[in-house]
Amino acid sequence: MSESRETAVPRRPKGEPRFPEGPAPDPAGSHFERRIRSFQPRRSRVTPGQGDALRRLWGVWGLDIDGQRTLDLAELFGGLPVVLEIGFGMGEATAQMAADDPSTGILAVDVHTPGQGNLLSLAEKAGLTNVRVANGDAIILLREMLAPGALDGVRVYFPDPWPKKRHHKRRLIQPEFLSLAASRMKPGAVLHCATDWEPYAEQMLDVLTAHPDFENTRPEGGYAPRPAFRPLTRFEGQGLDKGHVVHDLLFARV
Repeated sequence: MSESRETAVPRRPKGEPRFPEGPAPDPAGSHFERRIRSFQPRRSRVTPGQGDALRRLWGVWGLDIDGQRTLDLAELFGGLPVVLEIGFGMGEATAQMAADDPSTGILAVDVHTPGQGNLLSLAEKAGLTNVRVANGDAIILLREMLAPGALDGVRVYFPDPWPKKRHHKRRLIQPEFLSLAASRMKPGAVLHCATDWEPYAEQMLDVLTAHPDFENTRPEGGYAPRPAFRPLTRFEGQGLDKGHVVHDLLFARV
């Protein structure tokens, strides 16, 4: 059920920042060349609880991807190994994985403001200290703000499949992205992808198998069973109810 007008966040005056102490609307601005975007920003209403979390917690656990500095992940996560999660939706699975494995830091990236607020709220309620929420383009984060070999893993769960053929160039899992991600991953770090879109799963498997920087963790090749650490998300459950088949791919950085 959609929220009523009485519980919605009030409209802000034109020109006023949505969350003055929260995520920036375009953190990288015009500092970097335009490229084909692999994501589509979604506009949806921010609930009062999400807005409150953004205002109070963004300065503590949030960061904007402005491309103007190199992140010190050891300082940011207190020395924990760090996994990058690209696209976390509303954050329920991210919060659960962080709670289940407090010895691993999760740098979670998305552009969906309600999801950013929701993940911050979930992290606060669960007392999590190993989650940081990044706002902006994951490509700029990887290319400009992470040092070589900084990551202990990368997770890309249910990225936009861009199903129309003319939009396939927008899919994230492409050879160029894999080369960039590999340059920021430690040897042995795992890139874990999951999708319920069969043609995209086939493309993922093809480009990962062909890429010289990655090796399938399954000796026999092919898709992997869903690992226990990846929660069954609400979105995934809806897809399964519709008869979709979910494919997991786990490839190690060589």
